[in-house]
Amino acid sequence: MARGGLAMTAEALASLAGVSKVTLSDFEIGKRSPHPRTLAAIRAALESAGVIFVEENGEGPGVRLRRRERPTAPDGGPT
Repeated sequence: MARGGLAMTAEALASLAGVSKVTLSDFEIGKRSPHPRTLAAIRAALESAGVIFVEENGEGPGVRLRRRERPTAPDGGPT
């Protein structure tokens, strides 16, 4: 879900996280569980790309995308 929200390919996320595409794909389809350091690398890569991980809040954990800064004109107004 997080990768899809970013429109990021598996290849791009794997590269950012420093893991192989096969490792990432196996994790995404539930074929295997990642080592803690691999999971931390994937999470860090997603966070650097704009994903915010939301902790359990009664509805379950989730993710959302960080707001993108809107460009402003030199006078401070919207462009």
